[in-house]
Amino acid sequence: MSRRSRRRHTGDAEINITAFMNLMVVLVPFLLITAVFSQISILELNLPATTPAVQQQEDKKPIVLEVLIYKNRLEVVDRQTGPLKIIPDIGNSHDYDTMVKTLKAVKNRFPDITEITLLLEANTPYDVLVTTMDKVRLTKQVINGTAESAELFPDIAIGDAPPDKQNTSSINSVEGGAA
Repeated sequence: MSRRSRRRHTGDAEINITAFMNLMVVLVPFLLITAVFSQISILELNLPATTPAVQQQEDKKPIVLEVLIYKNRLEVVDRQTGPLKIIPDIGNSHDYDTMVKTLKAVKNRFPDITEITLLLEANTPYDVLVTTMDKVRLTKQVINGTAESAELFPDIAIGDAPPDKQNTSSINSVEGGAA
């Protein structure tokens, strides 16, 4: 019995990895085919500065564009001169087409301006912010029968909108009438 046990231990053991290799040959292409490749876009945003040196620098610009986003309207504003266009909502959504037309007119008049600031009312939905950012950044133009993307204002800054004076005056009148 001692001879049999010695023979078993003295022989080289072979590992059969053929089944494992077959599994890997099938599994790797399957995982590569089913993998979801997503594209991540990152926009560089700037916060509006309130230092006096920056204020003086902005005063030298011909126009300082802002889009104020409220619940019931959009306002395209030049910080130096005031509102350019107040765009009321259509139904339950913002009128982005009118906003884009207004911004195209501003871009045609001031082609060197690339900065715009989006000022949001508190509790503005995220999808409204993203849609507005997309609309102010790029637009579609038809050139020689083909639709092409054109830049409007790619340098976007975000901030808080001033309190909505239209809504607060209507709330005060309702409260005053009830008293």
